[in-house]
Amino acid sequence: MDITLPDSMRFIERDWLSANHVLFFDGPDSASLIDTGYVKHAALTCTLVERLLSGRRLVRIINTHLHSDHCGGNRALTERHHPELLIPVASYQAAKAWDVNRLTYQATGQRCDPFEPTGFLQAGDCLELGGMKWSVHAAPGHDPDSILLYAARDRILISADALWEDGFGVTFPELSGESGFREQGEVLDLIASLDPVLVIPGHGPMFSDVGAALRRARSRLDWLAQDPQRNARHALKVLVKFLMLDLERASIDQLLGLLGEAEVLRDSGSLLGLSAAAAVQWALDSLVKTKALLQDGEIFVCPGVIGAPS
Repeated sequence: MDITLPDSMRFIERDWLSANHVLFFDGPDSASLIDTGYVKHAALTCTLVERLLSGRRLVRIINTHLHSDHCGGNRALTERHHPELLIPVASYQAAKAWDVNRLTYQATGQRCDPFEPTGFLQAGDCLELGGMKWSVHAAPGHDPDSILLYAARDRILISADALWEDGFGVTFPELSGESGFREQGEVLDLIASLDPVLVIPGHGPMFSDVGAALRRARSRLDWLAQDPQRNARHALKVLVKFLMLDLERASIDQLLGLLGEAEVLRDSGSLLGLSAAAAVQWALDSLVKTKALLQDGEIFVCPGVIGAPS
């Protein structure tokens, strides 16, 4: 099925290091942007967005949540365009204080350039983007602070990492013994009740078979909830693969150096009864086995990187 967006919207599909963007033409001279990708790709994000702006001013950036792959271009874009920068209310104080632990950057060993939010959004808020009315909804589960946006007239949902075509983001709270599976299930119920006909996810393509996506997501959630070790193994592989996408080539010692203070590594390893080194080694071996990574002696390489072994 061909998917056609309203004329005032543009979708920029990225990858698993930089989250997708949604650009709105708010008028002939202004535009708003949802999410800004990872810091490694900040220059490319600016280029992609500015190409579509066609002379309009970027007056507003909205982050669905503050994981590094969704807000890493904030600083570059704000320095160039000086827009209003709105983030979820639950993350506002941590961002104002630039608390890298509360913001999860230390917990994951990931990078993000500091930025200064100018305001916040919370559940129940309504705003206009691209001439359309959008309601703000809380979307805890993957990230306790996350929000999603819904345009009821056009039945379009911007779901961030609460729902992809084939799953959803890692349920991080469960790794540290906090509740997350229940919240993720409630968000899936919320999405079903909103009854969108089109979903724009944080990663992957837009999709219109929302019922099938929800069924897959619920099945996966049930499978993960049956055994917390499944979520821990998944989190370890995501954590290591994300860093490898950033680094492109690295040894296990380099990864351990970056992850020395990472709570996600510690908590996942603890659930599996593994030390930090053993947990990273397990993740690397698993990713090599599925060809998500390649190995060249003691160096691990992302497929497609120049110099990778054939």
